[in-house]
Amino acid sequence: MKSMISTASAALAVATALAAPPVLAAEKTAPRFEVTITNITKLQTFTPILVASHKAGVTLFSLGQPASTEMEILAEAGDVAPLTELLESMPEVKEVTNSAANLGPGQSVTLSVASGGGFDHLSVAAMLIPTNDGFFARKWESAPRGSRKMSFLSPAYDAGTERNDELCISIPGPGDVCQGEGYNPSREGAEGYVHIHSAIHGIGDLDESVWDWRNPVAQIAVKRID
Repeated sequence: MKSMISTASAALAVATALAAPPVLAAEKTAPRFEVTITNITKLQTFTPILVASHKAGVTLFSLGQPASTEMEILAEAGDVAPLTELLESMPEVKEVTNSAANLGPGQSVTLSVASGGGFDHLSVAAMLIPTNDGFFARKWESAPRGSRKMSFLSPAYDAGTERNDELCISIPGPGDVCQGEGYNPSREGAEGYVHIHSAIHGIGDLDESVWDWRNPVAQIAVKRID
């Protein structure tokens, strides 16, 4: 009887082992870029921050050249949706994300995007408020590998798409300062090209002693996680 029970138990163990799903090896985590942005201005606020991973050749803007409509909308209204849609339509772009919230002075936010397979370049951008069409941005031609972290400073740029009248009627925020217009397709009176921002001069509703800044405005740290 003991022999029969042992034989039956062994058969059951074999059947159970055959029915059990195979143990899979742990999947290798896909490489990602971890991007931390810190607002280092005294009072300027960053609108939602866009981060994109892509291949070489993708660029959000070129200094000395007219801004695209998508970049204009980001710089005038803080709206990342059109630029996100444009980037996501490009096969050279891996992933686009954004912080989904404003970032105040002295605050930091960390975002991550997928990398690998040649998508080893990064672009970061957001509007500064209160400004007419000011933004910060940074592009990496060579992102870090392994556990090494790279840190950079970004100046503020002017999209050159709106006259810098510094009037709240034409500045979208922040809400406790200005609640004016965001994007306006007219570029009348604007410089017509992207350039380094000359900051606030007190010619409109914004007090220069309060709202002016000296570049840079953002600190951006990047780490690759494999």
